Amino acid sequence: MTHTAFALHPQLADDTHPLTTLTLCELRLMDDANYPWLVLVPRIAGAREMIDLDADQRRQLTDEIDIAARLLRDAFRPYKLNIAALGNMVEQLHVHVIGREQDDPAWPAPVWGRVAARPYTPEQLVARIGQLQAALPR
Repeated sequence: MTHTAFALHPQLADDTHPLTTLTLCELRLMDDANYPWLVLVPRIAGAREMIDLDADQRRQLTDEIDIAARLLRDAFRPYKLNIAALGNMVEQLHVHVIGREQDDPAWPAPVWGRVAARPYTPEQLVARIGQLQAALPR
């Protein structure tokens, strides 16, 4: 890992919207209205893999994945939750938490590369962020 300051990868900044800041991660909403989709980005400069985090940071990341998963489950009641840290296109460590339904556009395949992203309209974005922020644990 490098010793530079944390900066959000430009692709993540373009593809997501800020939702809240957790202890370790930025919690962001993926700009794809096809699915309820959150992205956690640990604020650790140079982290590409989970093994780049120390033990306490890995435990904190797991706790924050749990927060994101429960948030989606409670807000949307998805059939299935997909949780993945791939990083093939964006090497900065980030974790996707995606609510899936049996009738969503990509089911049962992974969401990547199946259908074009459907960006939120400004009104949908405000409503979705408000809904999720209201459901966040206090």
